[in-house]
Amino acid sequence: MERTSGVLLHISSLPNKFGIGSFGQSAYDFVDFLVQSGQTYWQILPLTTTSYGDSPYQSFSAFAGNTHFIDFDLLVKDGYLKDSDFAGVDFGQDPENIDYGLIFNVKRPILETAVKNFLNSEDIYEFKFFVEKNESWLEPFAEYMAIKEHFGLVSWDQWDEDIRYRDEDALEKYRMMLAKEMNFHRVTQFFFFKQWNELKSYANKQNIQIIGDMPIYVAGDSVEMWSTPQFFKVDSKKRPTVIAGTPPDNFSEDGQFWGNPIYDWEYMKRHNFDWWVTRMEESFKLYDVVRIDHFRGFESYWEVPADAKTSASGKWAKGPGIALFDTIQDRLGDVKIIAEDLGFMTQEVIDMREGTGYPGMRILQFGFSTVDSVDLPHHYVENSVAYVGTHDNETALGWYKDSASPEVQAQVNRYLHRHDSETVSQALNRGIAASPSYLAVYTMQDLLNLDNSARMNTPSTIGINWKWRMVDNAITDSLTRNLYALTDTYFRLNVKNQANDIICSETEVSELNEDTLVTEIN
Repeated sequence: MERTSGVLLHISSLPNKFGIGSFGQSAYDFVDFLVQSGQTYWQILPLTTTSYGDSPYQSFSAFAGNTHFIDFDLLVKDGYLKDSDFAGVDFGQDPENIDYGLIFNVKRPILETAVKNFLNSEDIYEFKFFVEKNESWLEPFAEYMAIKEHFGLVSWDQWDEDIRYRDEDALEKYRMMLAKEMNFHRVTQFFFFKQWNELKSYANKQNIQIIGDMPIYVAGDSVEMWSTPQFFKVDSKKRPTVIAGTPPDNFSEDGQFWGNPIYDWEYMKRHNFDWWVTRMEESFKLYDVVRIDHFRGFESYWEVPADAKTSASGKWAKGPGIALFDTIQDRLGDVKIIAEDLGFMTQEVIDMREGTGYPGMRILQFGFSTVDSVDLPHHYVENSVAYVGTHDNETALGWYKDSASPEVQAQVNRYLHRHDSETVSQALNRGIAASPSYLAVYTMQDLLNLDNSARMNTPSTIGINWKWRMVDNAITDSLTRNLYALTDTYFRLNVKNQANDIICSETEVSELNEDTLVTEIN
């Protein structure tokens, strides 16, 4: 397998003037950085909508995109906005943190202006084609969001009974009454996919591949639960009978409630896993590689009665197993998938992963406990993806300072032969770069040597997550050169870009490898 590397940075964390990262110039600049530093992959988090808690893993739709990522400057370029349409708008005063409540309120009227101008233009042939091509998911989504807004944004299970149960007369009434609002959601989805596809095309032309992320579950407050309840374990009133969670462990005596509805896998199997095949097919229109979150849940998952007081009342239940992935391969061919195989692993889960041939994940932070561990690089296999930490973990510096004991800190320094002038982030990144894993992925926070104030997500908490943003000009020539040198040293350079000598001459690379790798990143 070809040795490669990449960087994990979600779209929301890109810098700009609009309060949250977008598909605008800073995204293109980030692609250029990846090219110049010798990378092959850009890994992002789910691009779907966010809801309560701002998590991209709790979306109103498994297919619709997050319209916060639509770039206003690109809409100006296309003629659907003027600079004056958003001049003076306060999108947030802290360039390193997203104010989700603020941008939810201030971006909507600007997007409404863009939609109105777009629909009054003569250039809507492409839009009509988009609506027709994506009708199967777009129309239910437009209905769901328009009706949800009509009822003050509450979940579908709190709507009036006739529309809650999708009575045909009620559906027709709301379609007529909310025609303008439904068109808003159609057009903004068109904007989203047009801008994303252009960005992805730019990345691919620069030989950068996109690793996307697919949550295993959908949210209870979602169009799927409202429009296709037959896919889930629900009662006659479409209420979940069981929900997803985790069993008790060393971190929680009661386990964790996730709250997501659970699939009726028997129903899905009888229907040839059509919904999952479609979901994967649509995902591969967005991404070159798909990371499937909570992969172990396809073998068995923790199922909690919906009325239980704690997740400890749950039990293990069997998932579809490898049959699902055999079907996906039969229908879609050899697609590129990464299995997020973290958490409680059994031999059955390992056998399922091995049967698919998908690479699993290794987290270097997990490896240090003063005893030997499968998460230490000398145990990594080639068919794996190595990380220092993921979006759910502390940053490298934060973990070392705040969580690692003095004994573990000493083990880190000893195991990695950390130099006195080398930051802990650099040492840990070097650890995964040198590993046998065919792919090493560095988080942007670790490349910048940031502490836990830049942490993306702390599981089982709400209100403090998904907010971090990279400041403008954070990526320096020094950082780019250091990453290129690290990538070159451990033979992970993008083979399609190597001939370009994008950053350094052969002499400069040699000097960087000897000296710069241990220089602290400021």
